[in-house]
Amino acid sequence: MKLFICKKSLLILVALIVFAGASAGIFAGVAGAWAHAGERTIVIDAGHGGVDAGVRGKISGEKESDINLSIAKHLKGYLSGAGFNAVMTRTTQGGLYGTSTKGFKMRDMKKRKQVIEESSADMVVSIHQNFCPLPSKRGSHVFFDKTSEAGKLLADSIQHSLNALNGADGNTSLAGDYYMLKCTQNPSVIVECGFLSNSEDERLLCTDEYRKNVAYAVFRGIVAYYS
Repeated sequence: MKLFICKKSLLILVALIVFAGASAGIFAGVAGAWAHAGERTIVIDAGHGGVDAGVRGKISGEKESDINLSIAKHLKGYLSGAGFNAVMTRTTQGGLYGTSTKGFKMRDMKKRKQVIEESSADMVVSIHQNFCPLPSKRGSHVFFDKTSEAGKLLADSIQHSLNALNGADGNTSLAGDYYMLKCTQNPSVIVECGFLSNSEDERLLCTDEYRKNVAYAVFRGIVAYYS
C-alpha cells in the first residue's frame, strides 16, 4: 500500500506472558482475553491481489500482495490456534474483483467489506507493506480511523508490539481516512508492516521467518488489546 508516509495453544499463551512480564495482573488480563476468544471474530484482510500487486520490493521486485497474503496466513494460524474465529478476506494470490475491467479496484474493496459484514467482524486487521521516496525510512506503522477511539487503542497496542520487534521505538500509530477502516463500527486497523523501499526491511520481509515474526507481533498486539 503506497501511502508515501516518511511512512496453538498453550505455548502461545506462555510466550505472550513471558514477553509481557509474568505478573499476576498481566496473567489475569491475558486469561480474560482467552476466556472470550471463541466469541470474537477477527477478519484478516490481505491487501491487494491479482492484477493489483501493490508496491514492489525495490531490489527483489517481490510483490506486496504476496507478502501480505503470507503474513495474513501466519496471523490466522496464531489467532485460530488461540481460539479466535479468524476469517480471511483473501486466501489466494487472486483479487476479489471478478474480472479486471474498469472499476475492478472498487469491486475488490466492496467484496472485502461484504466479507467483513457477513462475518459480523469484531475486529478488522488489514495487512499491507509501505513505500517511501526516502529509502532510509523503515519500520512498521499502524493506521486507525480518525473517528474511532477503539481503533486507536488497537493501533497503539499493535504498534507497540511491532516496535519491539523491529526496534523502531519512534514509530507511532497514525490516524487515517481509508475505506478499509470504515467497513465496520468495530475497531479496524491497517498494518503497514515495513517499507519495501528500504533495503533492510525488504530483505527481512522476503523471508518467511520474519513474516512469521511480524504476524506474531500483530497477534500479541491483538491479545494485549483484548486483555
